[in-house]
Amino acid sequence: MEQTLARPLHYSAEEYFALEEKSPVRHEFFEGEVFAMAGASIAHNTIAGNVYMACRQALRGKKCRVQMEAVRLAVEANRYYAYPDAMVSCDPHDQHESQQLRSPMLIVEVLSPSTEAYDRGLKFNQYKKLPRLRHYLLVSQKTWLVEWYQLTEHGVWGHTALAEAADAIVIPELNLTLMLAQIYEEAGIAPMKIGFAAEEE
Repeated sequence: MEQTLARPLHYSAEEYFALEEKSPVRHEFFEGEVFAMAGASIAHNTIAGNVYMACRQALRGKKCRVQMEAVRLAVEANRYYAYPDAMVSCDPHDQHESQQLRSPMLIVEVLSPSTEAYDRGLKFNQYKKLPRLRHYLLVSQKTWLVEWYQLTEHGVWGHTALAEAADAIVIPELNLTLMLAQIYEEAGIAPMKIGFAAEEE
């Protein structure tokens, strides 16, 4: 989700929560600074919606919650609150939350030009502090490309790049399979192609 700085003021977490209750615009919070979330493209919303629907279908009847960007994530209490494009939590405590989640297993961010570095860097570094997070997906809007970060049993984040229609993210613990063709359905984004220029004689 694209972001713009709301104003250079320092807020407490309590002031931030009060702002969120009254404001029609959502804000992220990091170390006292508040950032207003700008509008997203149609492609961005289509991709996020496709991921949400696929997760909802896979998890129907299970004790897991699938949420889109309107639900806040408490990454670190009193320090960092964000709005991922999509997330899945199976933590029992999150089942009773009304405004935010705390322990997602899966987080998905759809990349935008203005936020790509943030999603890859600072935001991912903060998300890594979430004790139950095991999967982080970065989804491109430029072409069919999903970068899948998985926390291994050794505590190391592995990386897999998926770029073909038949490629899939398979998460057995969620009984979830996300095909790239499914993620990009009706998003108006072309698959990645390789072109070879003819050599001049």
